Amino acid sequence: MNLKPKHKVEAAFSMSSMTDVIFLLLIFFMLTASFITPSGLPVNLPSSKSSEIVIQKVSVTITKDLQYYVNDKNVSINQLEGVLRDAFAGKEGVVVLHCDSKVPVENVVKVAGIATALEAKVSIATKPD
Repeated sequence: MNLKPKHKVEAAFSMSSMTDVIFLLLIFFMLTASFITPSGLPVNLPSSKSSEIVIQKVSVTITKDLQYYVNDKNVSINQLEGVLRDAFAGKEGVVVLHCDSKVPVENVVKVAGIATALEAKVSIATKPD
């Protein structure tokens, strides 16, 4: 009498289905992640009720003692237009202004005017209420 089963059960485990699931999860999280680059300089941002996430190309920071920074590089107000022109270099310009809440409005308007003259879109960074 033959008691051996006709169909042997294979004890191997296939990893292909698990790798498919891992890659799908990786793609999902990459597509749903928000691409926010925070400003490296500590400024006290003004607050607003609604804020919109903008993928920033160029960050201009104005500190409370009126120091101007373009992408964490200190520049004077006279050099600002040339530095922004070099930063755009033939591509669409998007400027995100990180201004301290104590900065006078005329300084913010001056920087926004320079960016607008270079045909850049200007956004002001705020913190949510």
